[in-house]
Parts: sequence; structure tokens; C-alpha cells
Amino acid sequence: MKVAIVGAGWAGCAAAVALTRLGHHAIVFESSRAVGGRARGALVHEGQTLDNGQHILIGAYTETLALMESVGIDLSASLLAMPLALRFPDGGGLQLPRLRPPWDAAWGIALANGWSWPDKWSLLRAAIRWRLGGFRCPPEATVAALCRGISSRVMADLLEPLCVSALNTPAATASGQVFLRVLQDSLFALPTRLGAGSTLLLPRVDLSQLFPQSALQMAQQAGGALRLGQRVHTLEPLAQQPGTSRAPSPRWRVDGEDFGALVLACPASEAARLLAGLDGGPVRTWIAQAQALGYEAITTVYAQGPGARLPSPMLALRSSAEEPAQFAFDRGQLGGTKGLLALVASASQGDKAALEQHILRQARQQLGLPQLQVVQTIVEKRATFACTPGLLRPDMQIAPGLLACGDYVQGPYPATLEGAVRSGLAAARAISAGS
Repeated sequence: MKVAIVGAGWAGCAAAVALTRLGHHAIVFESSRAVGGRARGALVHEGQTLDNGQHILIGAYTETLALMESVGIDLSASLLAMPLALRFPDGGGLQLPRLRPPWDAAWGIALANGWSWPDKWSLLRAAIRWRLGGFRCPPEATVAALCRGISSRVMADLLEPLCVSALNTPAATASGQVFLRVLQDSLFALPTRLGAGSTLLLPRVDLSQLFPQSALQMAQQAGGALRLGQRVHTLEPLAQQPGTSRAPSPRWRVDGEDFGALVLACPASEAARLLAGLDGGPVRTWIAQAQALGYEAITTVYAQGPGARLPSPMLALRSSAEEPAQFAFDRGQLGGTKGLLALVASASQGDKAALEQHILRQARQQLGLPQLQVVQTIVEKRATFACTPGLLRPDMQIAPGLLACGDYVQGPYPATLEGAVRSGLAAARAISAGS
């Protein structure tokens, strides 16, 4: 069966690989000239491709890592693995030892620098409560409500940075249930081949090279196609005709070309635009839910300075309204240009110029690097959906032979690469099963 996939982000690439392995031909439409969607290589600086935003993976991304390996990615060469560490330039914060979960978390909390014993006990007590409760909470609970009773120091040093990095939504408005699922699958999961679920995996190559390029190459070699710079304008259902066991009848027409099935792996707003001309209550409901999604931005400032080197490849920064960045990454320690840093502000607010100046001043002061200069600032205004309590996310199934995939589609995870990949795999399985 020939299947159209609209969008060459990580979800679309995952769907293309899975459909190819299931014996189908994946035809991928991508409106831009680059693959990877919101996690892609975007610009070149001193011979190095920089991403449209600094991303990380973790050991709990089991489906993503397995799929990467299956298309020929050398994980140990492409990713730097290190235990979860949220350490600040002043030495405070948490770093987990290389122990089996949950002992790594327990010892990390016990040895956390700058925390008093009441601070540590407040977190351990909450962690025990969450685990005994099956990592469940009322659907309307926010992360802030979930963490009542935990000391303000622990909130500032650990839980708020974890929340904003995983959900890209401030703790005051983020979904407590989704946050608990993230904690369950990372801090409390069994070890994977690359270490604990919480193990940080920092890319050594640009994000397009990390998976999408190899995924689409594999699909093309098996008879699929990649159509870059081709935006889809129309789609329409086809009247069903009896098919044969070898050739099911086409179900959808995309810009005049017939396909056996169609996967919308594009952003929710783009999917809603393409569906606007279709009739039916389920389609109307899907469009309404897609259009109701709120969004959070992520700002990445690439800055360079003579002798700029961090104590580790990744450091946490103390953040506030005037100092919005939460993390700094040393690109020189990740195989890139020496002296180049990536400064990341998740759930960022404000205009690009103001954010850039706030983040640059913050980095100079907290990192002690007065000569840092901005190389490039990238603001992804719709980096992720706002992961709020009780959020109704669109379903994968839209109509017979028409599915959606992406990190925003209904599922247990926030807007992460793992959520996108799992969604793409699920869509491929549903199509092959005759959805």
C-alpha cells in the first residue's frame, strides 16, 4: 500500500520507518527544505550545524533509542550519556550516582549539595507518597499542587527545572499527572541498555542527523519517497471500491494523487487546515480540539566567548523573570565548536531582543564569562503544547484510513521526542492493521 505522510518531523519519520518495515511504501511530504520538524539542524556556524533549539534525550526514551539504532545510528557515538545532574555554577543542586533505580535517586537526594536535611526529607517523603499512590493524582492537579509540602529550595533546585524541561510548562500551570508519569518512567524505571531511565543523553551531532535523515533514507531505499519543499494543499476521501488481497483500493487523494492511507504528521494547526474541507462530526471535534491547544515557546541563545568552558557539558542556571534561562550546554564538550554555549529558556515569554539580552546578561553573571557574545538566537514560538491539567488532546484516529501522529496527539507523555516517536509508530501499526 502507498501511504502519504504529511510532515517529516520525528513522528512522521517514525511512521515512515514502521510502515516500510510492515511492507508499505511511505511517501513523505515536507513543506520546508529540512527534515526533523521542531527538532532539526537549522544553521551552520564555523562548519558546525546548530539545531533550531537545544534538545536532550533520556534513557527512558526506549522506543526512540531502539528506532534510532534500527536505522543504523551508533548511539554511543551520537549521544553523550551522563547520570542525571541538575548542578548549578555555585556547586549546589542534585547529581545522581551510577546506581540501580530507585537507589540512585535516594542517594542523590541524600547527598545533594546545599540542601538541609529537612529539604531532603520533604522530597523523600513526597517521592514515597507518589510511589505508594501508583504515580496517580487528581486530573485537575497542577505540579505546584502536587508538590505542596516540599521545601522551596528543592522546588527551585530540582522540581521546577525538571518540570519546565520535561513539560515546557511552568509548575504553577503544568499537569501533575503527566509530570508523575515522567517521573515514573525516568527516575523510578528499570535500567535500560544506556543506563537508568533518568540518564541524560546529550546529542553530539545535529538533530536531523541524529535520526530523521537515516530514517527517511531507509524508507526511500525500500521504495518510498521524500518530497521536500512540497506543501500539501488538498486532501479528499475516495469512494471505496472492492480491492484485492494484494492491492487494497485507495482511500485518500492528496493533491490529486491517490493513496491507500494518509498520516498527518504535521503540526496541529496545519492538520486542522487540511481537514477544514471535510465533513463529519468526528472531524469537526478533532479540529476543535487541535485548535484549542495552547502553546509554550522555547528560546535558545547560542553564545561564544574566548575560553568559555563549563565544568560539565550541561549546567542548570538559577532562573527568574529577569533571568529566564534554565540550562546551559557546552557545545565544545559535545563535539562542536570550543567556546560555544547553548543557553536555553523553556516556557519563555517576551520578544526575541529582550529575551536575548536577559539571557546573555544572566549567563555572563552566573557563569563568570563577561566576554560572551551572541552568535544566534532562535525562538520557537510554538515549541510544544501547554501541558495543563485535564487537557483534551486530539485522537490519533480521525477517519477510516486517516490518522494523525505527533507529540500533541492523545497519549501519556508531554511534548517530547519519545512522545512523537511513539505516536508515529502507533499510527503505522493502526494503518497496517486496516484502520
